[in-house]
Amino acid sequence: MELLARIPKDRIAVLIGKGGRTRKMIEKACGAEIEVDSTTGDVSADWGSEKVDLIIRMKMPDVIRAIGRGLAPKRAVKLLDDDVFLRMYDIREWVGRQPNQTRRMRSRLIGRNGRIRSLIEEITDTEMAIYGSTVLVIGDEDGLALATPAIENILNGAEHGTVLHGLEQDRKRMRIQSRSLESFEPSGESSDNFDLLVPGLADARRRRERRYKSSQVDPEDEEEVSEMLELADDELISFEEE
Repeated sequence: MELLARIPKDRIAVLIGKGGRTRKMIEKACGAEIEVDSTTGDVSADWGSEKVDLIIRMKMPDVIRAIGRGLAPKRAVKLLDDDVFLRMYDIREWVGRQPNQTRRMRSRLIGRNGRIRSLIEEITDTEMAIYGSTVLVIGDEDGLALATPAIENILNGAEHGTVLHGLEQDRKRMRIQSRSLESFEPSGESSDNFDLLVPGLADARRRRERRYKSSQVDPEDEEEVSEMLELADDELISFEEE
């Protein structure tokens, strides 16, 4: 058996579920048998003899911790996905070990009727759980990058309006960055290969470049002047009366 994590005793029933349904759901998702010690809260896994995905095995402790810190099991299992990650904060690092201050900060993070927490989740596309002295967030890298400064600013005492406005601005900037396309400049080698496939393309390009750069010719440079005045084989000058 491999020890995964230890959870609070009042979360053991949530982990097991009615008739053991939640535990079976977790076992099916990870491919291991889960054993819970009701005395200590230790949660262990028996991976059996079959080959197990190492990523799932590595992420299972986070799943158990998330359930232990207040996240619903069906949400916690999302952590087994490759692009979903966990981040956890201890409120006591900001307010010390004063229970009254911890409760006050929990209330600020949740907001009236859960409004602040819901807005942060909606804007960042993450899921939060606030339990005891901990704040837990799961989401993809972009979502966590947005949620982190918002949560930390609230813990530092910032006003809700300021935090939410900054969160909206950060999301807009992230969307703009994700939509921007990097410019592509073909290398000389690929350009030469393409010229071979299209006969005459290189000559046409040189004529075009010569016309475009004519205004930039140094009149003192006889070589450049001569090159500018030189006609290609398919060019001619004709004079007609108007």
